[in-house]
Amino acid sequence: MRGPGTGDIILILLSYGYVLALIAVSGRLEGVLRLSRGSSRKFLHAMIGNLVLVIPFFRWPPAPALIAAPFILVTVLASPYSPIPRFRTLLGGLADLTEEGHHMGLILYSLSFTLLVVLFPTRPDVVAAGILPMAYGDSSAALVGRRMGKRETLNGKTVEGSAAMFAVSLASMLLGLAFISSSQSFTLAQRVIPSLAAALVCTMVEALSPRGSDNIAVPILGALTFFLASGGL
Repeated sequence: MRGPGTGDIILILLSYGYVLALIAVSGRLEGVLRLSRGSSRKFLHAMIGNLVLVIPFFRWPPAPALIAAPFILVTVLASPYSPIPRFRTLLGGLADLTEEGHHMGLILYSLSFTLLVVLFPTRPDVVAAGILPMAYGDSSAALVGRRMGKRETLNGKTVEGSAAMFAVSLASMLLGLAFISSSQSFTLAQRVIPSLAAALVCTMVEALSPRGSDNIAVPILGALTFFLASGGL
């Protein structure tokens, strides 16, 4: 296998810069825009999902994994489980956001992203179908459920939050796939039914998952549903 080209290296560095900038910005949203830590965490959650849109531009297959994998370590070091407490101070804003949410949430999110790009290195559409519902759908479900939720279901989730999860998951997938399809050998029309199936599964999994576990269950099961519904090809 040939090594990374200049374009691959530039995209990897830009992706690292993007995530580090997001961490810095998210950690300060509470003070600047008066957002709660929960909302700041969901902002970070959603914006990291945008990295799937970069995958089609890589020419070196391992590159997407090199974007995702290092942040497993970063999120572990920022969590209460960090073996090096000093890193929690250095990572500041990210550590605060990890404290606000489920301690394992961002770790599992980074892990699921890494697993998907390793399992489907030539299928950015499958990776997108797993990550975008978690990035945008789950974030919308949490915000809508917290502010507008009245009818509670299982695990403390709400009907309103689940409705937002389905609608936003589907919309984000279709928009993301429309972008990705411009450089791939499929059309958006070929991915509508798989997207509907994945959005439905992601919604059910999010509603049933114990707190925090949806960060890995939603991406993996959503991607597998999409992969199978699109013919596994």
